Amino acid sequence: MAALSPRLRKRLDAAVEKLAARPVTSDGGICRIAVDDETFVELHAPGGTVTAEDAIRCGCLLAPACVHRAAAAALAPIADDTSAPAPSDAPDQPSPPPSDEADATAPPTEPTEARTSPPPTSEPTSSAPPTSALPTSAPTSSAPRTSALPTSAPTTSAPTTSAPTTSAPTTSAPTALPLTSSAPNTPPQAAAAEALWQAAVLVLDAGVDGAGAVLQAGLLRAAHTARLAALPRPAAAAIRTVNGLRAARAAEPGHRTAELADALAELLATAYGLCRPGTPDAHAALRGTARRAYAPGGSLRLYGLFTEPVLTSTGHAGVVTWTVDAAGRLYTVPDVAPGGPARARNAGDRAVRMGDTALTHRDLARAGLVVSGATVSAEGRLGAGRSVRAAAAAGADWTAEPLAALWSVPVAHQVARALAGGAAKAPRATGEDLLFLDATLTGVAREAGGDCLLAECDGLTVRLTAADDHPELAHRENLALLATAPGTRVRAVARLVPAGHPRAALLAVRLPTGRHDLGLDRLQRQDVPPTSPLPEPAPGPVRPTPSAPLHILRRRTEQVVVAGRRALTHAAPARPHTTSRHTTAPHTTTPDTALLRRAGLSTAAELLDALRRSAAERGRDGFGRLVSADTDAFACAWLATARYLDEASTALCREAWRT
Repeated sequence: MAALSPRLRKRLDAAVEKLAARPVTSDGGICRIAVDDETFVELHAPGGTVTAEDAIRCGCLLAPACVHRAAAAALAPIADDTSAPAPSDAPDQPSPPPSDEADATAPPTEPTEARTSPPPTSEPTSSAPPTSALPTSAPTSSAPRTSALPTSAPTTSAPTTSAPTTSAPTTSAPTALPLTSSAPNTPPQAAAAEALWQAAVLVLDAGVDGAGAVLQAGLLRAAHTARLAALPRPAAAAIRTVNGLRAARAAEPGHRTAELADALAELLATAYGLCRPGTPDAHAALRGTARRAYAPGGSLRLYGLFTEPVLTSTGHAGVVTWTVDAAGRLYTVPDVAPGGPARARNAGDRAVRMGDTALTHRDLARAGLVVSGATVSAEGRLGAGRSVRAAAAAGADWTAEPLAALWSVPVAHQVARALAGGAAKAPRATGEDLLFLDATLTGVAREAGGDCLLAECDGLTVRLTAADDHPELAHRENLALLATAPGTRVRAVARLVPAGHPRAALLAVRLPTGRHDLGLDRLQRQDVPPTSPLPEPAPGPVRPTPSAPLHILRRRTEQVVVAGRRALTHAAPARPHTTSRHTTAPHTTTPDTALLRRAGLSTAAELLDALRRSAAERGRDGFGRLVSADTDAFACAWLATARYLDEASTALCREAWRT
């Protein structure tokens, strides 16, 4: 993309849309896209991945500096990491699920067994272009750039999340990134973090509407550089941000603006922290770890708990089956690989890849497993190397030990554990965010995002939502059926959803007809028992649920993600705050900030004021002309607001659950 002229860069987004509608053929590792009747773009992708710049070829007169090659690279999905060649004797292993740990950017390595992803499929009849792993150039901009970041931004680390990694150029990529140690940043790492910050700042300033192929290419280039510099955590956040931008611009049904905002906040926070002085341990946490290590786990007796489908915006799908040992520790058996909704829906019927067992994931959720020579990651993920032996065993009901012990923990203690583990920021691969609830269904609540169940649990009214709204998964349909049975007593597994009221995503339930995984099993009418009128609630004091208008702040931060800086520059002008004697003007007043101050959220009001000021401030040069806006200051103000929202949401969630 660096070879494109400014005129062609302006045409790149339109070229991507045009190329996406053209016919595609694939044969022998070569993907051809017909630009017109006589001109073709070819992507030479042995194994399904483009790994060199000259692997994209065009037959037009302007090649290689034509817009068609750049459009083809921008159109291709981002590849997983393929830089580490796998030994030929390694068994096929399922790709690990996209975990929400910060260091989950590559498949984990077991202590004695080599692990590799499944071989890529090469179907000659497929019309999808191969994935792209080409580094792309950062866009040029007329706005001034400084190497030193403003000092007003918070230095807190961002929530720990992850996304699939992209492969770097094979000519310079190491075969495996080293494990991150508590050491100071090297100059290449500091430079890579600075490049990530600058690319992310441009994306935030432009918003989804303006973050076309050029800005996405700049962010991908920075992500590749970060991977080579052993910065897996911010690199993963960058890849997740690009995937979110593409989903938003394509208006994909599964896109969520809040998820894109979280990814961008993670990227900005980690890049900013790595650009500034800090302790070696703090920098090590921000860098993340390239690979998870597996440790010997000895012999395990496991009891199936439930299975949940996994469907991510990064192109991975499958299932994760949760199991429990006699001591109550959670273990996961994943089967997640590149795929779509069909794989998430059907993976539950695939055999568990561990030892000689013939159990499917559905079977394992209700049965047991005896494992010898087990290998286990720190998050409880079970390995499947050749030395692992496994056999089917009897399971246990949720009302019998050791599973029943999970429901014996008070709900308030479970929520406190989840919040302490960071569940307010992201789901956890360790299961710390799982809640084990005994509840009585009481009705349904109408919400803008869809109906949710109301349930009474330990004296609290909890809103139970669908874990995934994708129509090919069973969550929403099952939730609607359960809503027709008020008064039903259920034992449930749910995932904490941070909110100002008790809220959780329903994953599995136990009804009189048995246990049901709500993402895979479709409930029938006979599964839901006949209902009787609910008894009148006993008189007593009503404890009000705290209601803080944080949605105002969240709406403004998400508007910036969608429309960029201009989302705030077009807002109504602020009025100075006055008293009866004089204009004090330590802050300004808008309807939003006035409402926040009336609710006692003065810090939120100040942050919103600062965000608006940074969006509108424009300096002038010596001739009185407007100069480019300070995008760094605007990004710092937005990041401070996002971090405040995280902490405030955690506090409100803790209060709502009475922890």
